[in-house]
Amino acid sequence: MSYLQLRVLPLLALLASVLYYLYFQDSPALFERSDCSLFPYNHYWIISKRIVTPRGVISGAEKIVSIIKEEDWHGDLKREQIIDYGEAVVMPGLIDVHAHLDDPGKTEWEGFPSGTRAAAAGGITTLIDMPLNSVPSTVSAETLKLKIDAAKKNIYVDVGFWGGLVPENAFDANSLEALLSAGALGLKSFMCPSGINDFPMTNSSHIKEGLSILAKYRRPLLVHAEIPQYSESYLEDAANDPRLYSTYLKTRPASWEEAAIRELLTVSKDTRIGGPAEGAHLHVVHLSDAGSSLQLLKQAKSNGDSVTFETCPHYLAFSAEEIRDGDTRFKCAPPIRDAANKEKLWMALLDGDIDMLSNFLKAWGGISSLQFVLPVTWTHGRQYGVTLEQLALWWSERPAKLAGQDLKGGIAVGNHADIAVWEPNVEFELNNDHPVYIKHPSISAYMGSKLSGKVLATFVRGNLVCKEGKHAPAACGAPILAA
Repeated sequence: MSYLQLRVLPLLALLASVLYYLYFQDSPALFERSDCSLFPYNHYWIISKRIVTPRGVISGAEKIVSIIKEEDWHGDLKREQIIDYGEAVVMPGLIDVHAHLDDPGKTEWEGFPSGTRAAAAGGITTLIDMPLNSVPSTVSAETLKLKIDAAKKNIYVDVGFWGGLVPENAFDANSLEALLSAGALGLKSFMCPSGINDFPMTNSSHIKEGLSILAKYRRPLLVHAEIPQYSESYLEDAANDPRLYSTYLKTRPASWEEAAIRELLTVSKDTRIGGPAEGAHLHVVHLSDAGSSLQLLKQAKSNGDSVTFETCPHYLAFSAEEIRDGDTRFKCAPPIRDAANKEKLWMALLDGDIDMLSNFLKAWGGISSLQFVLPVTWTHGRQYGVTLEQLALWWSERPAKLAGQDLKGGIAVGNHADIAVWEPNVEFELNNDHPVYIKHPSISAYMGSKLSGKVLATFVRGNLVCKEGKHAPAACGAPILAA
């Protein structure tokens, strides 16, 4: 990842009809309509002094096609339409691999239109939707089709889908293969009760079977890693005042994460080179415990297991000591732990042990922050010396790799022109006057915060889908299906 402060004038050339045919044959023709973009031109240039790319400074549109440095800028090209962002940062659009959009069936919680509008306003160009919290859960090829149909013409950014690994399908190879063949980018399972009746918890036997199927498709299994342990001390803690945050914290201890990860690692060794599940990949979602759980995952990596793990902005922004009793906006599982744990998470992220960040948007039991993950990460990360390159690595490059999206996650020739433009030094108050596009903004734990990093524009495949809070008239995002 390189970050070059050069004035670049890259060509945005819409090749939508070609790429639609090659990569999105099941999607509608996305870019033949002028209402897909706020910018009414098919060919244009972006100018910026700060463009973050993997291997140089380039830019583009539906497919990124060209780079021209300032010294090579010719007069005949200056007749093209130009968007000059000056000192603003141009970086690959963010990819959130952990979104709960609750559609179909629970749109009173969120829904594709509002959730993807919030994503676009925050510089997120791709969401990967979780398989639960919709009705029904996405645990079969048939239920995946329902989700795809609900997404079409209702999404402002691209949306992919994880399928669910549950006891019902874990030992049914035909069912899992049908789900993956229908386009699921991978599978997700819970090692604790999910709270959803048609999405029960799994154990290591189910996970072992899932990995063996995923190996054939070279796709990941995402796991919510907590195993409940109901000891005598747990029962005593649970009897305390439920309004106290300390009660919730004690009844969801770090030992739950550790127990799950220890069990996971009995099967993750199958993913090693030469192992029975070589080609599969295990990804632990929303790690909260920076103690034994983190060390176990580091050891698994060093042993050659194909394992990655993420944490979330709220674990890096908040600590248990500052959460007021009864404030359910901060409820998530695993919980936000103490300040010392937060500091250790930051160190693990900066040292490269934690692979990426995700949002974990959820209407209950999660922190609603979809629109603000970029400024939240930047605001709290600056004190640790976080760079623009690291932001792009955590929020774009590595999430794209996890989801198998080779044409996303970086500004490079041939990639989709999924781009976020933002001003790192602009501060704003997240109050009731600030436009918020999630369906229930009052439940966001970030309301009342002062943040740095204003998103100016979001391009999805070259279409300007959001400009300073104003969205394109039409929802022209594409459902993403695994080939």
